[in-house]
Amino acid sequence: MFRLYTRLISIRIRSQMQYPLSFLFDTLGSGFGTLSEFIALWAVFTRFGTVGGWTMPEVALLYGLAETSFATMDMVFSGYDPTFFSTQIQRGMFDQMLLRPLSLPVQIFGSEFIVRRLGRIGQGLAVLLLSFFLNPIQWTLVKIILVPIVIVSTIAFFGGLFIVGATICFWTVESLEAINIFTYGGTTMISYPMHIYGDWVRRFFTFVVPAALLTYYPALYFLGKPDPFGMPPVMPFLAPVAGFAVLATAFAFWQVGVRHYQSTGS
Repeated sequence: MFRLYTRLISIRIRSQMQYPLSFLFDTLGSGFGTLSEFIALWAVFTRFGTVGGWTMPEVALLYGLAETSFATMDMVFSGYDPTFFSTQIQRGMFDQMLLRPLSLPVQIFGSEFIVRRLGRIGQGLAVLLLSFFLNPIQWTLVKIILVPIVIVSTIAFFGGLFIVGATICFWTVESLEAINIFTYGGTTMISYPMHIYGDWVRRFFTFVVPAALLTYYPALYFLGKPDPFGMPPVMPFLAPVAGFAVLATAFAFWQVGVRHYQSTGS
């Protein structure tokens, strides 16, 4: 299955690189688009100094973790993007996938792979590495290991949300703005310290949709900052639990949707 997946992805990559100059501009444009967001963030700090008591380098750590993870997910899980997947259903492409003697998830993962997201990934990584340099982090072996774990867990979390959005398309193929609130909007939200939000927002995104466990609590641990909410010391290490629990739940929901799918009739 992995060999088949790599074959499918290689086809997608070659097709997108048929016009190298266009691909280069698309990739650079993707990176500059998110760079403009970071410049806007920097402008906020030049006016107010801190946000919720966090300095620019400290918020840059949150921003780098969120952007790197989401952009990677957006590239790898492109086939499950609700907007893209809904068009696949409308065109009858999903019906064709069901008829093939191949793993359905492998086909979907291999149906789209947006390489230009590398620009956004590179920009997120640059901000993340810069934050490591600017913040006086006391690095330990545990912290070094935790960084990639947090990124992979956040990728799993947002990938799970994409899968939930794709599954809902079995019942409605209209634009799912509610899912965008949790994906694209969620990325922006976790780029800032959670204590700047209201109590109900913080509780919802900690205990219902556990986005706060992905970047905020690990960032507190990396920076050596006290938890303003007095939560248990284990919180910074729950990112894998939160991320992969959402992904597993999303795949279970996906199986329900596939079983009840009734075709487009086209």
